[in-house]
Amino acid sequence: MDPMETKTGRAPTATRPDHFLPHLQGLRAIAVLLVVVYHFWPGRLTGGYIGVDVFFVISGFLITQQLTRQLERTDRIALPSFYAKRARRLLPAAITVLIFASLMTLFVMPLSSLTENVREILASTFYVENWVLALNSVDYLAAANEASLVQHYWSLSLEEQFYLFWPVLLLGASVFAVKFLKGRRWAALITVLAVVGVVSFALSVVMTAVDPAAAYFVTYTRVWEFAVGGALALLPRLRPTRAWQSNLLGYGGIVVVLACGYLFDAATPFPGYMAAIPVLGTAAIIVAHHRERPWDAGRVLSFRPVSFIGDISYSLYLWHWPLIVIAPYIPGWGLSIWNRIALFLFCFVIAWATKRFIEDPARTWRFFTVRRPRTTLFAVIGAMAVSTLVVTGAWAVQQPKYEAEATQLAATLADPPDCFGAASGPTDGLTAIDPLCVNPELADVIIPSPGFGNADRPDHPECLSTLNDATVRDCEFGSDDPDAPRIALIGDSHAYALMDPFIEMAERNGWHLTTYLKGGCPWTTTPLSARDAFAVSCDDWRASLTADLTAAEPFDAVFTAALTDRNVPNTANDEEVGAVGYAAAWSQVLDAGTPIVTVVDNPGWPDDPNKCLRTEDASSCTVPRDEGLAELDPIAIAARSAIDSGQDVTLLDFSDTYCTATECPAVVGGANVYRDTDHLTRTFAFTLEPFLERAMTDALTRSPAAVAAG
Repeated sequence: MDPMETKTGRAPTATRPDHFLPHLQGLRAIAVLLVVVYHFWPGRLTGGYIGVDVFFVISGFLITQQLTRQLERTDRIALPSFYAKRARRLLPAAITVLIFASLMTLFVMPLSSLTENVREILASTFYVENWVLALNSVDYLAAANEASLVQHYWSLSLEEQFYLFWPVLLLGASVFAVKFLKGRRWAALITVLAVVGVVSFALSVVMTAVDPAAAYFVTYTRVWEFAVGGALALLPRLRPTRAWQSNLLGYGGIVVVLACGYLFDAATPFPGYMAAIPVLGTAAIIVAHHRERPWDAGRVLSFRPVSFIGDISYSLYLWHWPLIVIAPYIPGWGLSIWNRIALFLFCFVIAWATKRFIEDPARTWRFFTVRRPRTTLFAVIGAMAVSTLVVTGAWAVQQPKYEAEATQLAATLADPPDCFGAASGPTDGLTAIDPLCVNPELADVIIPSPGFGNADRPDHPECLSTLNDATVRDCEFGSDDPDAPRIALIGDSHAYALMDPFIEMAERNGWHLTTYLKGGCPWTTTPLSARDAFAVSCDDWRASLTADLTAAEPFDAVFTAALTDRNVPNTANDEEVGAVGYAAAWSQVLDAGTPIVTVVDNPGWPDDPNKCLRTEDASSCTVPRDEGLAELDPIAIAARSAIDSGQDVTLLDFSDTYCTATECPAVVGGANVYRDTDHLTRTFAFTLEPFLERAMTDALTRSPAAVAAG
């Protein structure tokens, strides 16, 4: 036996090299705690997402330092060896968590999350999760989905992509310097790094302004953060030589990073130019390496309790997110304050165990360390294959159940039971059901099931303009007869939730239906409160809609709906301002004599009620009426004002259908009402159809064409 081989077959753990900077473990602790606390208590640390940017700068510094040292020693970079070491360091724990996520998809998570979880676990297995999320970010409906179990792998995917191309980039610069710059390697390296960093930063600023959802995930908007770390490795003169300078930078950087974690929020344009603040704060901490005295910043960040969190930071990052997502689906658990604290502490325990029994052994296992890098490569392929097999196995088991749920749901809609959904009353559409309709057989029924409710959405996503898409996607359904009554459905995703019932009404009654729908963008002239790229696209969409309505032949009736609480500016009279905006938008149609039908918005929930329905009795899944329903609804104010002034506007109000006098249940007449916090399930929308049809039929009898015919 080799004298260096242990009884376990592992090489002894290597001593840390002379260039090891212990305070970086403390910086890692800050980064991971920012992210984890943000995910556990997002309202308390609204900018905790900047923790991943801290990690990016650290990675850029350490990897560039490692590669340039190798260049100095050997004039080359051993790419296979580098990739093998990275794989042994990162892959075992990552694959372990991915397999765990696959098993949770099979045994715990709702069927509605099947497609998303399987797709993203596969993407994470092959380290392209950030690009999958970037592509998916253009889908407004996907933004309302519960995050997948592995959504946080986007940052790991981005780092792996950095590890792939960065050594090649530095090696290429070095070879170029030797051949064409008389060996001035440092100048070539810093030039390449500067060009890449500046170009990436410019792209980040531009794309964050134009397409912020995708900009957050794509690789090229984040490379500059790694480049900043790389600059610290290539410019040792940046490091302070005196303790007071080191402490000024160290403590100043800590304050900046923590302040960003506390002050930044979802409205902060990020990454963009704002990301430069935490990135430069991180850079200041990295160069603050003095640790002679107990109060030196470098020494404080090296204290054992702090460095311990840094040591387990990778596993802690991997585990915390899937545990948060799973918790609400565990019966009797949920995420109460004490449950959150217990789960928070458990994350540290499982992270330590993963570091101790998976990360460290895999990194130092002699079977790999004494063999050629291709041995590790084969192991990587095998590990990815195992992860792929497990998740596809989960898909194979769950997909038939998914199809069975979809088939059962279609059968229910084709022949709904008595008193189902809104048919149980009371309602105002515009007449109440009196007495209430009661079907004892629906007492314990929930259709669609809580595990499928999130997937119960409209069938025509191509008709909804999403996020920064300003295209007016006018879809047409129903009769093609030139004399057919022409109706329009206009609004945001709450109007889109009613689209399929309107299609069915049009086909049954011989109407011609045209839809004008954009997620998050109601039919009003009131600008959105946040003036970002999405708001600009909404303004452009509205302008195009106005032009289309002007050019088109007047409709015989129009229906519109909108989400209540996010469509008006933050002013003292939000609702009145919003109502004026709706009235101004509607005037174009009303002045042409076209009746408008609209509806008071449905209740909203603080969290997806399907989570509650999976773990609690339906009677426990309610929200207080005064919290679920908006006290004042701008669209309702606008409608009532128009009615009072004699304009042809009809207002439907299903508030008493959704809610009792005191609370709003998640299930009404056996129908699961919501597919997320505020969108109706397609199933419940169909139970509103008789009332919508009556209102539209009445409106059509008052249309100019009907009056002329009369």
